[in-house]
Amino acid sequence: MYIVILAGGSGTRFWPLSRKSRPKQLISITGDRSMLQRTVERVLPLKPKRILVITNHLQAEETKHQLQSYRSVPIDVIAESAARNTAPAIGLAAAIIAAHDPSGVMTVLPADHFIKDEEALRDTLLAGMHAAQNGYLVTLGIMPSRPETGYGYIEADMDLRGEGPFPVRRFVEKPPLDEALRYLEEGNYFWNSGMFIWRADVILREIDTHMPSLYASLMRIAFNDDVWALSDLEDQIGNIYQEVESVSIDYGVMEKSANVQVIPVEMGWSDVGSWSALPEVVEPDAEGTICINAAAHVPVDSSGCLIYSDGRMVATVGMHNVVIVSTPDALLVCDRSRCQDVKKVVELLEANGQAACL
Repeated sequence: MYIVILAGGSGTRFWPLSRKSRPKQLISITGDRSMLQRTVERVLPLKPKRILVITNHLQAEETKHQLQSYRSVPIDVIAESAARNTAPAIGLAAAIIAAHDPSGVMTVLPADHFIKDEEALRDTLLAGMHAAQNGYLVTLGIMPSRPETGYGYIEADMDLRGEGPFPVRRFVEKPPLDEALRYLEEGNYFWNSGMFIWRADVILREIDTHMPSLYASLMRIAFNDDVWALSDLEDQIGNIYQEVESVSIDYGVMEKSANVQVIPVEMGWSDVGSWSALPEVVEPDAEGTICINAAAHVPVDSSGCLIYSDGRMVATVGMHNVVIVSTPDALLVCDRSRCQDVKKVVELLEANGQAACL
């Protein structure tokens, strides 16, 4: 098994802790190892043949720095010259793997997800290998715990007995609340995790079918005798990324293919999409407050707060359901219900030319 980790996101909803050069996957939301490091560590027990980390040129140096201590398996850091969403990144990784091992099974994982039950993830990936080896595109579907309207869903055909993988009937965009409630009741809808298992040659064939221009660009890559001398591919990758479209693998391939199966899994998963997701990964105190990396938190008539400090003491008086994030050069204070709008701060900073704050 090869592991492909997608680590090129910007994490704008975690500003000011997350920045362009050190986005969410390269920082520690919970105060210990970075999310990228935790992603690598959770797959090491699978003894993969190789790990490919796809990032962008702004983050490549820090990515290499964070991964240099992992020596039990070869790790390649591949820098994209521009952001082009997941389909080009996955296609690039598949082309590289296929040049060395055409029928090699590759598992694709985001670098910035939290998983509480890591053994359940590993067991599910191993279970998905058989279907992948038989030529299916396998995706992991998270068993929903609530009628979430912020995630995409996968509808599975569960008429056949067993625990899966199940054929996928369709992918569903983020639904309104009434539909999300129905999905929860029907029991055959799962959150789209963005985690995949397939053979390198199979996903390339599907890209050829559904995204022929991307496939044609990937097939122009000229590999050296040493396929894994990836630093020699930098100029070729740059040229490819100038011409390919920015398309997700879901839209470009998965929603169009008739060859998709889903494995339901319950593993304490969160995509940690914004500061409001902290209670999914850190246990709140008796007052519903989470305080990370502060010398101390002194609450006076305060509850339900999400606090990240740069090491200083934080005192709150009469504060309820607010987010407070303190870094050496910025302070964020927002209503807990407005965490998704933190990205608008980043957009405003960009529009005002305040690059130093990004």
